Amino acid sequence: MLSGFHHHLLQLTYIRTLVLFAQSGALLFALFVLHLTLDVWLLGSTLAALALLNVMTFARLHSRWPVTELEFFSQLCADVVLYGCLLYQSGGATNPFIFMLLIPLLVSAATLGARYTLLMATMLVVLYTSLLRHYIPVLKLEQGHQHRIFDLYDLHITGMWINFLFTVLLISWFIVRMHQTLQRGEQRLQAEREQHIRDQQLLALATLAAGTAHELGTPLSTMQVTLREMELDHPDDTLLQDDIALLRQQVATCSARLQQMSRSVQEEQQRSHSRIAVTELLERVIEEWTLMRPEVSYRIPPFPSGPAPRVSASITLQQALLNLLNNAADAHPEDIEIALSWDSERILLQVHDQGPGLPLEQADQLGKPFVTTKGRGLGIGLFLTSSTLARHQGEVRLYSHPDGGTLTEVELPIIPEPFKGADV
Repeated sequence: MLSGFHHHLLQLTYIRTLVLFAQSGALLFALFVLHLTLDVWLLGSTLAALALLNVMTFARLHSRWPVTELEFFSQLCADVVLYGCLLYQSGGATNPFIFMLLIPLLVSAATLGARYTLLMATMLVVLYTSLLRHYIPVLKLEQGHQHRIFDLYDLHITGMWINFLFTVLLISWFIVRMHQTLQRGEQRLQAEREQHIRDQQLLALATLAAGTAHELGTPLSTMQVTLREMELDHPDDTLLQDDIALLRQQVATCSARLQQMSRSVQEEQQRSHSRIAVTELLERVIEEWTLMRPEVSYRIPPFPSGPAPRVSASITLQQALLNLLNNAADAHPEDIEIALSWDSERILLQVHDQGPGLPLEQADQLGKPFVTTKGRGLGIGLFLTSSTLARHQGEVRLYSHPDGGTLTEVELPIIPEPFKGADV
């Protein structure tokens, strides 16, 4: 598949070929039908230069070098110069093919950015204005009524100049706006396509998790019975009793997690509509985190003054933040800094750990399923976190901190509270 500007440059060679045939036919018509006085060698040399440029461009397209935006704009500028030479030698602004100058502008407005289109429009207006006075005429006026003819001629040329200027402005504005709209549409389509892929991946993970949770119930029950029997068979072995107690606690934790998964959907539907202060949400998450990871040490700078904004109290949002804190603890459990701030539009949570930082080869892949920087783990925690925050119109970003470690940023928009009118 051809890249964008490579394809545009190929299309430009086709347009030049059409212009070459049209101008060659017009030149033959003017010489042999209208019997106009033209410098055939000069015009022929300009058409030959345009043909040579087209051949060189076509040959360049077969190279491996990519076509850049600047190179494509330079090709359009070359067209403007050659078109200007043709018009200068054949009547300037009086040439009925003067609007051929709009071809580079149309191509620029449809394919390049607004800056290049504005520069192209300026070049064409300057060129057209200069062709009003500086050109080689193709008709020589006869004596008699010359003043009246000159007056009408000047009026006609002035009107054509105004019309050309208006057309340039209209094309530049309309097509640039259309191009920007198409780009925004493509970006939205790409975002929706990526969201659809993430939803499919989430559905696959949810289906797998539901099946795994159902299948784990039986072995966990078996392990509980077996551990109970071992506890009764060896009442005098203190070390073994301690190990059995630890294992029973872990099995009970797994069972409780599975039961919580079965209740989470209903609880999520009930709590997703409620809202709490973001500081309270963070305190809940940190409380659960310290119970799970008692070995961690952290510090929290003072919160901003004033009332804290409110966010959704959903379980999935809390779990997403808990995943990020666990990632920081896995990287380095000591001296983790958790900073919370907000302004009028957004909430920003920053988690800075003192771990090894992000590997450069995986920095662009983080957040995708089954990609992890840890030696253990499934690589789905950050993916689920990113998907959850996206559903809350937020995002997560990870950086290698200049002072070492990883800086994780969570950004959430501040959504105004819904207005509750008085009951009537």
